[in-house]
Amino acid sequence: MFEQDCVMRLIKEMVRAILKLLFNIDTDSPSVELLEDAKEQQTLDELLDMVDNGFINEAENKIYGITEEGKKTDLEMALLFYSYLNDKSDEFLEAHNYSRDEIKAGLKDITVRYDVDGFAEMFLQ
Repeated sequence: MFEQDCVMRLIKEMVRAILKLLFNIDTDSPSVELLEDAKEQQTLDELLDMVDNGFINEAENKIYGITEEGKKTDLEMALLFYSYLNDKSDEFLEAHNYSRDEIKAGLKDITVRYDVDGFAEMFLQ
């Protein structure tokens, strides 16, 4: 349990650091409202609803599709998505065939895609 709490904190701090450095957003609780574009907010809301309904892998697949173009705002959406997932309990994740390690792996993939993988390496060794 201690190890999972540590992983959760590292993920949270990594997301906060990238949001601060790339988007000049300093927040303890990243949320949909941080996105400036209403369409992006709606898309993220739909993805988070999928997560809440147990369709985590399907929502993650959509995030990968969204970030294929490499737009900076899509990175912000992906970070908020993984931050939301990170706030879920281990029991919730496990009940829906997902894990904290998959959150780490997803974040690492996204940071590589946006060439900011140094953050993932720094936080998620």
